[in-house]
Amino acid sequence: MLYAIISEDVADSLPLRKTARPDHIARLERLRDQGRLILAGPLPAVDSEDPGDAGFSGSLVVAEFESLQAARDWADADPYVAAGVYADVQVKPFKAVLP
Repeated sequence: MLYAIISEDVADSLPLRKTARPDHIARLERLRDQGRLILAGPLPAVDSEDPGDAGFSGSLVVAEFESLQAARDWADADPYVAAGVYADVQVKPFKAVLP
């Protein structure tokens, strides 16, 4: 089943993101290579494709996992969690309807 992992950043998270980004991206690439990643990306803190120093307000990942608990476990092990990037992480079942 698909799950949405919706994460909210702490204030001024950009330096923390930069430090943990390589490991964070590597995990997403593994999901992609397994054919389980639907989409992933950051949520810009301002209305811009490149938010610059404003950074990001959070992240969204939609991926396939065996269960809600497996999705939560994966989200909890994110390098951004360990680095203190996220203030809150929610994991919810997701049903793709379109396209």
